[in-house]
Amino acid sequence: MNDIFLSAHDIHKIYKDAGKKVKAVDGISLDIKKGRSVAILGPSGAGKSTLLHMLGGLDKPTSGHIMLDTVDIYKLPDKGRAYIRNKRFGFVFQFYHLLSEFTALENVMMPALIEGQGAGGKYSVVKDKAVNALKLVGLAGRMNHRPSELSGGESQRVAIARAIINEPEILLCDEPTGNLDSKTSESIYELLFGLKSKIGLTLVIVTHDERLSSKTEDILRLKDGKIA
Repeated sequence: MNDIFLSAHDIHKIYKDAGKKVKAVDGISLDIKKGRSVAILGPSGAGKSTLLHMLGGLDKPTSGHIMLDTVDIYKLPDKGRAYIRNKRFGFVFQFYHLLSEFTALENVMMPALIEGQGAGGKYSVVKDKAVNALKLVGLAGRMNHRPSELSGGESQRVAIARAIINEPEILLCDEPTGNLDSKTSESIYELLFGLKSKIGLTLVIVTHDERLSSKTEDILRLKDGKIA
């Protein structure tokens, strides 16, 4: 049985900066197996976040292919790729991107409402899913708090709950503890790996943190846009 789930084939990403071409990602190929945890490790400017964004359908490669199962996601129309991002992928970023005017519960509900699950009588279903997601990340008592009333660690837990509400197969995390102190970071590590076990997630984590990368099953080290 082929358990390769997400793969990149000779992908390149070239930006123009002041008229010069900058290779952010330079000919990377990789395979990610279902249910694995993968760290993408490297110094600032190595191309880690660019690679993650291409894997997640957020940023089209200049050349090469990103395959989800047997589908080249950048050959899909925008609507099809948006569906994959919302349903099959979950995203967690360094900055939590919570909407300040909404409660934690309302923030978590957003992806499911955008997908259309909140139409008509299904709003209550989405609310129940959001409540369960917040319980899963340990925030049962903070559901009605707004982002300004939450700590950094709590805000990141809300962001993780939001990322899993649509029951994604893969969670793509870009420096998920970059804004947190070491103790809070450790609790977020435990949460991510606990979710991997409980709900069968595939984890891909961009980090410069050797402690976090040491917990993953696979490590991909980048330097100057290439696999080191």
